[in-house]
Amino acid sequence: MQMSQAPPPATDELVALAPDPGTLSERGLRAWTERMAVHPLGETYAVDSQSGARYVVDPAEGSCSCPDAQMRDETCKHLRRVALEITTGRVPPPGEHPTCCSCGAETDPAGEPPVLCPACGVDPGDIVLDRETGDRLVVVRVSPQRADEVEIAATETTVATHPSNNGYPPGDPVVEAVYAADVARRDDPRRYAFPLARLEPADDAAVVE
Repeated sequence: MQMSQAPPPATDELVALAPDPGTLSERGLRAWTERMAVHPLGETYAVDSQSGARYVVDPAEGSCSCPDAQMRDETCKHLRRVALEITTGRVPPPGEHPTCCSCGAETDPAGEPPVLCPACGVDPGDIVLDRETGDRLVVVRVSPQRADEVEIAATETTVATHPSNNGYPPGDPVVEAVYAADVARRDDPRRYAFPLARLEPADDAAVVE
C-alpha cells in the first residue's frame, strides 16, 4: 500500500518589512521615517536631511558630520539611514563604484550628488531639448532629489506623477530649467522641473553663461 506524503510545512510566513516602531529608539525611528536622500561618494556618503542640511557619513569610521554625532558621540539617524540603504541595496557598499542614478550604469564617484555617468550628466548653462515638445531649455540646476520627491505646488503632484511625465523613471534626478526663449525676454525667467530622462542635449549645449 502506497503511503501518501504529508505536505511540506508552510514557509511563507507573514512578516513586516519595517520594524515595529514601538521597539525603535528615537534616532532609529527617524532613520526609517524621515525623508532623506543618500548619495554614494565612494567610501563615504552625502545625506540630504529633511531639514535641508547635508551631512557626510563615513560608515567605516562610524562618523557623521552632523551635530548629533559630533557633539553627543551618538549613532545618529544619518548613520543609521546609510546602513539601512546599504542593507536594502538602495546604495552600493563603501568602496564599490556607484551606479548612475538615471541609467544605472557603473560610474566613478562624483564630488557632489546626484551621481550621473558622463552620458547622462548635464551642467548649469547647458542647452537641452524637451523630448515631449522639442522646446529648447537652459539648465539651471540638477537637484539631488528624485522626481517622486519633488512636489509641484501648482498641480499638487510630484514631478514624477505630473501627467506630462508619465513613463519617465520616478527615481530620476530633477533638472530645473528655464525656456531658452524666456532668457532674453525676462530678467528672472520662471523655472520648471523635469525628470532628467525627459531632456536630451542640444547640439549647441553649454553655451549660455
